[in-house]
Amino acid sequence: MILLVLALLLGGCSALVMYPAAQHLRSLQDGERAHATLHTSGSCVIGQCQVRFEAGGRTVVADLPVGSGGGKDSAGTPLTVRYQADDPQVVAREEDVDGGGAAVGLVMSGAGALLFLVIAVVVAIGMARQRRTDSPPGPGDDVTG
Repeated sequence: MILLVLALLLGGCSALVMYPAAQHLRSLQDGERAHATLHTSGSCVIGQCQVRFEAGGRTVVADLPVGSGGGKDSAGTPLTVRYQADDPQVVAREEDVDGGGAAVGLVMSGAGALLFLVIAVVVAIGMARQRRTDSPPGPGDDVTG
């Protein structure tokens, strides 16, 4: 039962979190390109990094989306970003617009879900077979062998 719950949780994570994050990163492949600096460093994979860059003649400080790489870089590190021309707050590192860490997370959580699901099915089949061989003979069963 626990394996089935783990499979459902990993599958849900894959479908509800990682897939949309990877799609969002890919949507910026044709975005405007700008040179930026890492403004706030942290765990970029969970969306705790900010970048500073120039867009339309003004300075923009924007959050990098969930699934971004570069978490080991320190504040002030130069990088290239892609952003939406009509909304510069929608930004991603150029290295991540192919899906980045979100694509890796999607594959890993999907594979984990599949693994736990297969294990749960194998265990359920084994338990059903064990119950069938352990059950005492019923009144209509031939026990004479």
